[in-house]
Amino acid sequence: MTSTESKKLSIFSNLTTQILIAMFVGAILGIVIHNNWSEESAKEFSGYIKLLATIFIRLVQMIIAPLVFTTLVVGIAKLGDIKAVGRIGGKALGWFFSASFISLLIGMFWVNILQPGVGLNLSDVDLSTAAEVTEKTQNFSAQNFIEHIIPKSIVEAMATNEILQIVIFSIFFGLAAASIGDFAKPVVSALDKTSHIVLKMVNYVMKFAPIGVFGAIAGVFAVRDFNELLLTYAKYFGSFLIGITSLWVFLLFIGFLFLGKRLKVLLKHIVSPLIIAFGTTSSEAVFPKLTEELERFGIKDKIVSFMLPLGYSFNLDGSMMYMTFASIFIAQAYGIDLSIGTQMTMLLVLMLTSKGIAGVPRASLVVVAATCGMFKIPIEGIALILPIDHFCDMFRSATNVLGNALATSVVGKWEKED
Repeated sequence: MTSTESKKLSIFSNLTTQILIAMFVGAILGIVIHNNWSEESAKEFSGYIKLLATIFIRLVQMIIAPLVFTTLVVGIAKLGDIKAVGRIGGKALGWFFSASFISLLIGMFWVNILQPGVGLNLSDVDLSTAAEVTEKTQNFSAQNFIEHIIPKSIVEAMATNEILQIVIFSIFFGLAAASIGDFAKPVVSALDKTSHIVLKMVNYVMKFAPIGVFGAIAGVFAVRDFNELLLTYAKYFGSFLIGITSLWVFLLFIGFLFLGKRLKVLLKHIVSPLIIAFGTTSSEAVFPKLTEELERFGIKDKIVSFMLPLGYSFNLDGSMMYMTFASIFIAQAYGIDLSIGTQMTMLLVLMLTSKGIAGVPRASLVVVAATCGMFKIPIEGIALILPIDHFCDMFRSATNVLGNALATSVVGKWEKED
């Protein structure tokens, strides 16, 4: 490794340092505002300062659709045939479903062992705060689930950033381009050049990341008394952290088995995406940056462009762990005893209903609420976890990024060996 590469791989790279400083300064500013301003003024400040995060996330969302489409089509075209696509796709889905199942099991295990919902006092909970989430579950049906997956218009899918729909269209388009051969080369070449232009845009957008993280953190701490929340939800949040930590240990252990010492290099590459996802609570916000870093890590662009869009639709490990954890927690809080058989059924339901939720606002909570409804658990119980959900979401988002980076790296290594 050259000295230039070593500098690039430094954990405390320029961007990473800026983001860490932004998180610290944002937290301090938010705490000062919360402690010295009136509640109404703090809420107003939070609304304005969060605009910085909104601008950053919207800038990222602006380039996600063209990036997914161009890179995935080019990646499939470079793979050359349906057989290669099927081989890599099979490996990808095998990893995704295995990781999802284990993530769900970890959530189920810890919530049963630690039982954070048992003996919880529900008298002070404002159930009306869950209205926004519970209203969304009214449209949560098999028909709407399919409609969310299969696009009726690629233009509409791109306009609404429906990643899974874009992925499905891109797969068909890429396979068609690959089957035509030389005739499609000008189109593939144009899309390849377009993808490089979009990736250049990523560099410009990422310069705004520290400001976006600063706005997100300051906005949250301005209206939330973290110390009070921590005391109230100590058992819940502590149990969740144990669960998410054990998931990280598992993912890193599996990653080490396949990547060996290269795992450390990978982690150095993805530290900035991890911190951005943590600060903004959006794994989607780092999709373009993660694409760039995985290619720098040495994974072929055709593998990255194929794996990451699929991963963002099928491989959200942190969110999966949280879904079983939160669903069973709500049942415990209401004194509802769920047998192991019922919990395993719930796990299988979550395996299916959670696919394709990328890009859906508060998707994890919507799926949890819908699952609670299926198993006769009061969906208003979502109000129990809403106050602390933002802080849980920070860890979920970072875990989703780690899971997708590992999945892409491992499949990339498998392909080199074949």
